[in-house]
Amino acid sequence: MIERVFQSGDVPAAERFEYWREQLTRTVVPVEIYSNHQGNFRAYQRILELGAVYVRTSAFLPLQAIRTSRLIRESDPERYHLSISSRGVMRTSWNGRETVTGVGDLYAYDTSRPGTFTLAVSEAESLAEMTSLAVPKAMVPLPHRSMDRLLGGRLPGQEGIGALLSGFLTRLSADTGSIRPADGPRLGAVLLDLFPALFAHLLEADATLEPETRQRALALRIQSFIQQHLHDPDLTPSAIAAAHHISLSYLHRLFQSHATTTVAAWIRQLRLERARRDLADPALRAVAIHGIASRWGFPRPEDFSRAFRAAYSITPKDYRHQALLDSV
Repeated sequence: MIERVFQSGDVPAAERFEYWREQLTRTVVPVEIYSNHQGNFRAYQRILELGAVYVRTSAFLPLQAIRTSRLIRESDPERYHLSISSRGVMRTSWNGRETVTGVGDLYAYDTSRPGTFTLAVSEAESLAEMTSLAVPKAMVPLPHRSMDRLLGGRLPGQEGIGALLSGFLTRLSADTGSIRPADGPRLGAVLLDLFPALFAHLLEADATLEPETRQRALALRIQSFIQQHLHDPDLTPSAIAAAHHISLSYLHRLFQSHATTTVAAWIRQLRLERARRDLADPALRAVAIHGIASRWGFPRPEDFSRAFRAAYSITPKDYRHQALLDSV
């Protein structure tokens, strides 16, 4: 995990607005910005790089940002950006859509398309505040043409998966001390699950989608469901099928089409990977092996030991001992 913080107060007042533009160009995307507060601009941003994704918390005086075709040709990180406002209203014009989003709403766009973003607050001289997530487009397993149906519009951030993603981002942005460098890739992996799961959930409700896209969206939503419930020892293919209102046979066919293993084997593999990660974590050295096993859905220690040794050719005890020695 890499953390970077910028505060406008670190530079002279006359240089702050230009410095903020340079910060946006370097850390987000190149944009043209305008503001009625250029003379004494105030802004703050904190960026957490979590593996392939990053989370950005920012606060700034009202402004307008324009992503032009020229700037896209000059530099395009090819990411999806998703944001949630905690103070202020954002008015956007992107890909032919005019949208207004307020506190608690989610908004997402594609950095490869031009657009105009205006952020304002009702109180004079108050800062707009927002949290943003940037995800490489190549790591989102949904067709771009299907994503385009939702990008540029207001997305629900106060219910369902939207609320789960919003809450995770909000808590992550508010945490300034307890996140350790080793946590970065783990937190990034969670966001790489939640982001496409939100779009998969919303797309699945779109009856105009092609059957293949709807199946892919459902498969992704099921995979996200599995990862969120790995700790539950009763997580079985039958329970998963019932939770998604599909037959067990359809669940197995879906996995055969969109995964390289069976449902049960994928659950076991994920649980073993999570357990192996925890066994190697120095911060969890005081937690008994059977406690870690139980946490990841293995209530019987002998079953866990047998599965772990079959997967990694080493016992959990020996693996932990070696991993902790290597971390010293």
